[in-house]
Amino acid sequence: MKYFLAIIGGGPAGYTAAEKASKQGKSVVIFEQNALGGTCLNVGCIPTKTLLYSAKQYYNALHADKYGVKAEGVQFDYAKIAQRKNKVVRKLVAGIKQKLNNDCCTVVPAAAKVLSRTDDTVVLEAAGQQYEAENLLVCTGSSNFVPPIPGVQDNPAVWDSTSALAATELPASMIIVGGGVIGMEFATLYHELGVPVTVIEAMPVILPNLDQDVVKVLRDKYEKAGIRILTDTKVMSLNGNQVTAQPAEGEAITLEAEHILISVGRRPNLDGLEALEGLEFTRKGIQVDDSMRTNLPNVYAAGDITGKIMLAHVASRQAEVAVSRMLKQIPVQRIAYNAIPSVVYTNPEIASVGLTEKEAEDIPHEVRTMPMTFSGRFVAENEGETGLCKMLVDTKHRTVLGVHMIGNPCSEFVAAASFAVRMGYTIEEFEQVVFPHPTVSEILKEIL
Repeated sequence: MKYFLAIIGGGPAGYTAAEKASKQGKSVVIFEQNALGGTCLNVGCIPTKTLLYSAKQYYNALHADKYGVKAEGVQFDYAKIAQRKNKVVRKLVAGIKQKLNNDCCTVVPAAAKVLSRTDDTVVLEAAGQQYEAENLLVCTGSSNFVPPIPGVQDNPAVWDSTSALAATELPASMIIVGGGVIGMEFATLYHELGVPVTVIEAMPVILPNLDQDVVKVLRDKYEKAGIRILTDTKVMSLNGNQVTAQPAEGEAITLEAEHILISVGRRPNLDGLEALEGLEFTRKGIQVDDSMRTNLPNVYAAGDITGKIMLAHVASRQAEVAVSRMLKQIPVQRIAYNAIPSVVYTNPEIASVGLTEKEAEDIPHEVRTMPMTFSGRFVAENEGETGLCKMLVDTKHRTVLGVHMIGNPCSEFVAAASFAVRMGYTIEEFEQVVFPHPTVSEILKEIL
């Protein structure tokens, strides 16, 4: 049998593409050597957020007196927290499997390797069987990057995010190397469960890709709460559970913790694609155009493998665009990379979309800022918090360039700001949007 589409990788890009193509009556085969759902569902977004929610429940119970609620003898059982995380993952993986079966996709639970390619046929091998398809979608995802720091390899004290999620016991103390999104989310998890945490970041700031006015609110709170954050500091070597770090100024320091979590980024998985002769790459991954096509006529790529924005919802949208192009659907779909919302699930959480001040420096713009306390709902539910909402407005066209927020639950309404950026709303147009009252989302109305 010759399939319309063969997909390597069953993560958000892969299963989204399979579902979309199948619903159009096309035959699809999808290869996944691990579990359906990919990194996000199995060892990334979902398990992390499940653990964070349990930690937040415990943290809120400890601080319930702020709301006139008295809770005594509050405890947690990390083994049960981990069990619940596994249950959530199993349930969602089963849901994806059922969805693909309902859509009549062929799911092959094995690694796939490309054997050959012509402009009308791609031949793959998996588990000793050969498969042919008209089109190929590569969405093999990414893996944790292990930096070449002496003492990291084969060190039982060192964890990556996968091993941290697999743990059924909390570490007595934790050093986190990398103050990006993954590092700060794990810092939140461990801190809220009472684990002493130190974060080491080589850049001058944590979360360097985000708006730094918003980040400063988080850093100030976390340092006041007892999280030690060392920026402008490079890890030079590890010796067991000891870390030698060199600040930009001053002498080297030695730190010690039961475990050291390495979270300094991810790299695309490129194995098994060697037979795709002539396939072009960028510095970050496979080269694709706006329709997710590679330079090979019937080969597409989506997700982390493209090295564009390593977020699950970006991967899903890229897959939709790729399948739409394969089906020659009109109008031609594109991805609005300028309107991709992102969230950091710290406490308080950070949500943003569009340009930062640094990215908008060549565009004439004004900056509007407002404490989240201008929302009555925020004040009611976030005792002692101030938060921040920041909006960048194009002064010439009066359009919204970017929105950056810190304060719970901004992740739940950042999509409204995403619509404004995506559709090029002017301030006057955005003012006509009606927000329900009382909600924290009304801050987007107030700041206009």
